Amino acid sequence: MATGTRTLPRTSPRYPSVVRPMRNWVADWGQVFTESLVSLGEFAIFVFRVLSWLIARPPRRDTLIPSCYRVGVLSLPVVALTGTFIGMVLAVQSYFQFRQLGLETRLGAVINMSLVRELGPVLAATMLAGRVGSAMAAELGTMRVTEQVDALESMGANPIQYLVVPRFLACVFLIPALTVMADFMGIAGGHFYSVMVLGIDWNHYWANSQAFVGIWDLFTGVFKSVFFGAAIGLISCHRGFHCKPGAEGVGQAATAAFVYSFVLILALDLLLNIGLDAIYVWAWPEGSGLF
Repeated sequence: MATGTRTLPRTSPRYPSVVRPMRNWVADWGQVFTESLVSLGEFAIFVFRVLSWLIARPPRRDTLIPSCYRVGVLSLPVVALTGTFIGMVLAVQSYFQFRQLGLETRLGAVINMSLVRELGPVLAATMLAGRVGSAMAAELGTMRVTEQVDALESMGANPIQYLVVPRFLACVFLIPALTVMADFMGIAGGHFYSVMVLGIDWNHYWANSQAFVGIWDLFTGVFKSVFFGAAIGLISCHRGFHCKPGAEGVGQAATAAFVYSFVLILALDLLLNIGLDAIYVWAWPEGSGLF
């Protein structure tokens, strides 16, 4: 009787009940890390292409002016209104604590310094990301879904140079003006509430503001706003250019543009504050304080 070897079917290894959840957890986080790394590489390539076209061929006036109008002029009302209320809220929240210390006359220094150094640029950038960034991502995403971007390429026009570069420059050029507007309206709102409602002497209010708020504080806020505007323009355009098909994909691109822009604004704010504070301490070691 002939004998032969019998091959058993190959089965996948069985993991114990404790190992299987850990294996799935590692696999999920590995997939998230891989996708994040790929997205970061795509974004770096996109930024390189935008800067290359910006240097090689600056945008024409007929494409830059409309973008500046949509980014700057149409954003002024919401930025001014929000800045006014932020100044009033700072006055309300700070007055009673400073009154307990007998320092209510220095309220103007706290309000104005907080506005010009931190709240003004971050507030303007947040409004720009919510009003302009989401709109740019939705607009470019719709053009991508409806194949308008492909039509531009078929006609010999580069979509990056024609669609992205003007929007990027508009965000970079106009956000300093929006920051100054937010600072001005916040200072005016804080002064109105502090003097007219809380009864603080206006002479001491402005004297303390002038003593503790200087050109460096204003420069710090405006300088940071340029980086915020660049981040908003690049992230919003990138999300629009790489959105998924359909109406759901356009909505997801608009949402992701605001969320990513806001997170990057806060991260840049932290890093720039650390660097600028180090420069200030090195240049002016005898800096003035509030107390």
